[in-house]
Amino acid sequence: MKIIIGLGNPGRDYANTRHNVGFLVLDKLADRLNMEFNKAKFSSLVAEGQYRGEKLLLVKPTTFMNLSGNAVQQILSFYKEDASQILVIYDDIDLEVGMLRIRKNGGPGTHNGMRDIIRKIGSQDFPRIRLGIGQDPNIPLASFVLSRFSSEEEDLMEDVIDEAARAAEAILKDGLDKAMNSFNRRS
Repeated sequence: MKIIIGLGNPGRDYANTRHNVGFLVLDKLADRLNMEFNKAKFSSLVAEGQYRGEKLLLVKPTTFMNLSGNAVQQILSFYKEDASQILVIYDDIDLEVGMLRIRKNGGPGTHNGMRDIIRKIGSQDFPRIRLGIGQDPNIPLASFVLSRFSSEEEDLMEDVIDEAARAAEAILKDGLDKAMNSFNRRS
């Protein structure tokens, strides 16, 4: 079983904010895989399907970002899976707008959603795809991550969201190491 989790905040008010790029990537991935978010369970919207004979869940937690670990913990507990079966996709202020990085594991950095997941499941040993949203030192962090992209940034983000969906599919198809070699390019 594989579980791909995109982080974001539920509701129309947050739909196209910087903090919701994880949701946007999952929407793109669901389209690529002909899957549909049609179930509400595990404090999430879930799309269920198969990929190469293996059960696949696409998950958008509805717990709000800072409580994302609740949803992940519920899923892992229900399916009796460990952290190695998840892939988390989220925004990262420490990367420039439009950058993409795949990592095998690691700490949460400045991301409260990742901090909650790691705390709730008791592990940071799971892969993740980070999408750069940049930062503005003149805007408080909470306000910045809930802001929308500028028109120039939107073009960059549209491309990186598509690239992240392709990267997630490459991880499923070819494995993490090969996907990292293909998608982690120097800027």
